[in-house]
Amino acid sequence: MVFQTNFRSFIFIFTVLLSMGSCKEKQEEIASVTSETASNSEFGKEEARPLSEDFKKYWFAGEAEITSYRLEQARYGEIRDGEAVLIFVTEPFVPEKQVKADQSSPSNVSVLKLNATKNFLTGIYPYSIMSSTFYPVADNQHAIKVTSSIQEWCGQVYAQLNNREEFEIQSFSYFEAEGDQKLKLQKNNLENEIWSRLRINPEALPKGEINMIPSLEYLRLVHQPIQAYKAVAKIEKNDERSVYTLTYPELQRELKITFNSSFPHEIQAWTDTYPSGFGPSPKILTTKATKIESLKTPYWRRNGNEDVSLRDSLGI
Repeated sequence: MVFQTNFRSFIFIFTVLLSMGSCKEKQEEIASVTSETASNSEFGKEEARPLSEDFKKYWFAGEAEITSYRLEQARYGEIRDGEAVLIFVTEPFVPEKQVKADQSSPSNVSVLKLNATKNFLTGIYPYSIMSSTFYPVADNQHAIKVTSSIQEWCGQVYAQLNNREEFEIQSFSYFEAEGDQKLKLQKNNLENEIWSRLRINPEALPKGEINMIPSLEYLRLVHQPIQAYKAVAKIEKNDERSVYTLTYPELQRELKITFNSSFPHEIQAWTDTYPSGFGPSPKILTTKATKIESLKTPYWRRNGNEDVSLRDSLGI
């Protein structure tokens, strides 16, 4: 009896450790199934957009696309040098729990996940920013989930948006005025999802006079309420490059994203112009990011000391 109990305990622990160590491999095994069945999920609000063969070959190859950028970040009325990285990868997503799927299921939704990171210094202390957006490759609804976190020596802030009957938002901050918040918003366009939408189908990007919820990162950096703002969106296209522009009159802000006109629509650069600094006379400054290098690789397997050299190939 003791032997059986110990054996069962061993099997349980072994199974847990195995599942933890192979989470990405599980994802790869079920990715092809999810990509074909995502459109059958009841979670979708509109008809799913068919995926081209080129899209499947590029995004369901078991690799992530990692792109590094030289960053000039506006903060406290000055431009700070740093680096930014965009990591795009497809994953199976559980729509009810709104987390990455561990098991294959017809109800899983295939998403194009974007992890966007920034690192820069403000004087003696460092800033680290990361945002994650989980957007369905079916291109038939808003992002299922968006998160953003900012860490610096004063403290940290975190915000999370869940797409349910409404947008459910939780925001946590060490600033008293912002504190811990829970709110619900009517569904609107999300700036965070624009970056993934243009990788899937830039022709479908919102245009004209629209309502848009700015990126969670921006709203926390400038201490503005999390809500939709009036914006004007336009796209300028040519043979090689296209530019998507969002202008927020109330915020005195203009975001421009430059990307390749042809598939897979790689993002080459972006600029973000808005008042930087606090007090009666903040400066209008422009944050700029310019592409350094891009790499396709299963980064979750490149975690050995011998893999550090891959950062050199990204120029970071």
